[in-house]
Amino acid sequence: MLLDLERFRSTEASNDPFSHVLVERFLKPEAFASVHADLPDLAKGGSFPIGSIRLGPKAKEVIAELEGPAFRAAVAEKFGIDLSNAPTMTTLRGRSREKDGRIHSDSKAKHVTILLYLNPASDSWTDHQGCLRLLRQPDMLDDYAAEVPPVDGTLLVFPNSETAWHGHKQFVGKRYVVQMNYMAPDGSARSELRRHKISAFLKRFT
Repeated sequence: MLLDLERFRSTEASNDPFSHVLVERFLKPEAFASVHADLPDLAKGGSFPIGSIRLGPKAKEVIAELEGPAFRAAVAEKFGIDLSNAPTMTTLRGRSREKDGRIHSDSKAKHVTILLYLNPASDSWTDHQGCLRLLRQPDMLDDYAAEVPPVDGTLLVFPNSETAWHGHKQFVGKRYVVQMNYMAPDGSARSELRRHKISAFLKRFT
């Protein structure tokens, strides 16, 4: 296993400012360099469906473990929620733009959000650029309970709610993050999954 499920299971959830689990080095340190080397150099910003990009073998292993039943069961147990019938939607971002990082909460179609950060440590992150903040208010980036440097296989998991506000200070440049969502079993989720599949098809040709 490239992902440290025991580390996730042994990390307590926090409720400040909303329910979440933050795990440093969820991707095992000895695997980080090979996984990072297997990521594509994405010239454009935005989220790329996993089916629309080429990953090397180690990166594919990570995605397979993230989407697999063992991690699903661990997340369900951690938050006390039923994910048995929740479809997954997985994307990769490789570049942050000026407009990225604005404060928001995720759509109701996304029942749980999983973020796995795959960047080496750098001075940008120590200057707080591009470090996701978990916010107490929907309009104040400096009123945060936790800040997440997007480095070294750090994992963030949180069930979505209208008050699960998050955002980051502007950063322009390479910033790799895998986002996986367990989708809600309703019409809005089905619609978003359809858009996701169409986007995956179209991005094969761009």
